[in-house]
Amino acid sequence: MKNLKTFLVISIVALTLASCGSSAPTAKDDLKQLKSYDTYAFLANKDTILNRKLDNKAINSTIVATINANMKEEGFSLDKLQPDVLVYVHPMFDEKVAVNANPVYTNYPYYKPGFFIGSYYEDYLYENYFTIQRISGSRVKQVSYRERSIVIDLIDRRTNEILWRGTSEETIETKRMDREIREYVDEIFKDL
Repeated sequence: MKNLKTFLVISIVALTLASCGSSAPTAKDDLKQLKSYDTYAFLANKDTILNRKLDNKAINSTIVATINANMKEEGFSLDKLQPDVLVYVHPMFDEKVAVNANPVYTNYPYYKPGFFIGSYYEDYLYENYFTIQRISGSRVKQVSYRERSIVIDLIDRRTNEILWRGTSEETIETKRMDREIREYVDEIFKDL
């Protein structure tokens, strides 16, 4: 009987101590998980640049091309069928509105395939993009940003969780916009 009491006390203490540790994943865990992934594809965003003085297609083409170069440099390869990571871009060139934190709803009503997507995504688009409508991330905070800035989300395709959100404090200048965008995106990826 004494051994049973001792066993119960030890079991209760062990369970109590085990429950005291933090079991919630951290941003460090997400980056570690992100480093274990190999493939990516884009989750298209609608054309958000409405200013007629700016060339929406040129800006988004530069953003997509620069992200592709950085993803390849980070060791990712393109897989449009079953990517590990989805890349979702928020180009902020017109309106000063905050980026939603949790959950994030994609800007396209992805209810059916074939919905118009900008041509700059065509070669890099996740083929089942229409299945993704809501994205969440428990540690992703709302991003305050300046006009002419970019926010990039890297999302776990299986869980729709945002693993990493990157942006820069700088503002993209309009004089040499193509070069400014490339430098801006490269700066964001330095934090990855």
